[in-house]
Order: sequence, then structure tokens, then C-alpha cells
Amino acid sequence: MTNQIDSIIFDLDGTLWDAAQTVAKAWSAARQKVDFEIQEITPDKIRSIAGTQHNLIFDMLFPHLDQAQRQELMEVSGKEEMAHIRAHGGDLYEGLEETLQYLHGKYRLFIVSNCQDGYIEAFLERHDLGRYFGDFECSGRTGDPKDVNLKAIVERNNLQAPVYVGDTPGDLDAARKAGVPFIHAGYGYREVDEYEHRLERINDLTTLF
Repeated sequence: MTNQIDSIIFDLDGTLWDAAQTVAKAWSAARQKVDFEIQEITPDKIRSIAGTQHNLIFDMLFPHLDQAQRQELMEVSGKEEMAHIRAHGGDLYEGLEETLQYLHGKYRLFIVSNCQDGYIEAFLERHDLGRYFGDFECSGRTGDPKDVNLKAIVERNNLQAPVYVGDTPGDLDAARKAGVPFIHAGYGYREVDEYEHRLERINDLTTLF
């Protein structure tokens, strides 16, 4: 496999970092800025919905709200999330930058996430990691599901043999639909049944590749 691939595409949350604590604090701030009741959103809840297309999260979590309230909440929580991420960042998985340094010299690196527009940029800027990645895409910008965004990255960068590294069943499904081999970040948020390889830590990639 190592001789066949030319690029590695990464999911973000649960794969490169864990920002659930920061995002939960952002949701707490958002609760104070709307005039309707919503439940507390904990870090564990954030992890449980990670990988869900950003605009679909609000239907899942807040079925009691009407459409106007969901739209307001999406805007308010989105602004709080971006402000908190820019100010506080998240917890990078141990060995991440050393792993990226190693891989960057051998493969082209990319990010595809179901996050809101601007989230990947905030991650890269906060932790000064932008130099390692050639391109990225997210559902918050395109409105498309992850498999479509995976295909877009592959096509516009003319990738011949990419792999996708992610941590959720949704990541596996997207990789399958996009025709990209899947590597499971087993240290991430959720278990996955099928994969080409399973990582116990991010720096396992330095021995796999």
C-alpha cells in the first residue's frame, strides 16, 4: 500500500485534534444569547455527533425548535464556535506535528471535514499547521456531503491514489462512496468495523507509510 499511494486526506475532529471541550464552551455561550430554551451540549455530545454534516446537526439535536429558531441558533452558535476555536484552539493528538512533518516530505496532504465554513482555517491558523496541507474542503462551504467533497479534492488536485484517514462510520461510508481506501483513526471518537488499516495513535502513520 505504501508504494501505491500519492496522497493522504484527513478528517479533522477526532482525527487530527479533539476540540470538543472548546466547542462545548461555545455552545454554552450561545445558550445565553438566544431567547428560547435548548439543552446543555456537553463535550461527549459534541463527540457523539462529530462527522455529521454541519447543517444537519440542528435538526438532530433540536427537533422541538421551529425552523426560524434553528436558523438563528445555527448562526449564533456558529459565531461563538469560531470565536472560541480561534481563541482557544483544541487538543492536538500527541505527535501530530511530527507526523505531519514526516508525511509532508513524502505525500501530499489534505483535509476534508463536515464542519462549518472557516473551521478548518481556524484550526490551521491557531496551531500554525497550514504549511503541511495543499488543500481542504468542508460541507459548511459547499453544502455537499463528505463523499462529494472527497471526490472534489481528488479531482481538483489530480490525485491518483489517495487514502482517507477518519474516525467514524460516516467517514468510512464517505470513503467508500468516493472510492478512496479508508484508514481508521482508532484513537478518535468512534469505532468502525471495516478499514484498510487501524491506527492506535496518529504517529502510527510514520511506520505505516
